[in-house]
Amino acid sequence: MKINVSIEARMTSTRLPGKVMMPINGKVNLEIMVDRVKKSKLIDNIIIATTTNKEDDIIVSWCEDNNIDYFRGSEDNVYDRVLKTHIKYKSDIIVELTGDCPLIDPTIIDKAITMYNNNDYDYISTGGNYPIGMGIQVYNIKVLKSISKNRKLEYQDMEHVTPYIYKSGKYHIGAITPKDTEFLNNLSVTLDTKEDFEVIENICKNFGNFDFSLEDIVKFAKENPRLVLANQEIQRKGLN
Repeated sequence: MKINVSIEARMTSTRLPGKVMMPINGKVNLEIMVDRVKKSKLIDNIIIATTTNKEDDIIVSWCEDNNIDYFRGSEDNVYDRVLKTHIKYKSDIIVELTGDCPLIDPTIIDKAITMYNNNDYDYISTGGNYPIGMGIQVYNIKVLKSISKNRKLEYQDMEHVTPYIYKSGKYHIGAITPKDTEFLNNLSVTLDTKEDFEVIENICKNFGNFDFSLEDIVKFAKENPRLVLANQEIQRKGLN
């Protein structure tokens, strides 16, 4: 049973162009994220799911220089890109991540995979129970293929990949939850705007070595709200 992670990444983000290759405290955003994901104990491979756009050649070059697998597909049809990524790399279980989550906690990835493996779910996610920027989805390749079986893809399928799974009522879905309720509701560690960049850089500068947990981030945020909560008023795009 092959458990592969895909990270969707492109250079043409409208709100913060080039964010996936931005240096944060001396290290490229995508490298920070990949190195953190590598600490997962349950995954087999990490694949960067990028696009065929010339602007994304820099992502491909980085992957090749760092021996990271990648796939190039449609920019607009993210569903098709993710599906073809996992078909190419013969994934059984998919861990879907987006490249705007550089501080993703690998222990949460393993928690989601474990819940998926130990239960009869079609789909497991963080389900809005964790701060923005810690989003994880786990499902198998058959479930991903079923989204486009006997139905025409809608815009939200192509843009967000999995809404049909958790909105149609046809799948058995579940969500992991934190051990406690100490997480700040207004904490966001996604990289989507200039304000997000400043928050993430503040966090990384504090810890220095990029090796810290979500619990560490929360503790730092409580002690230094001015440095970590400066992006809490940002209006986020995407699905609720």
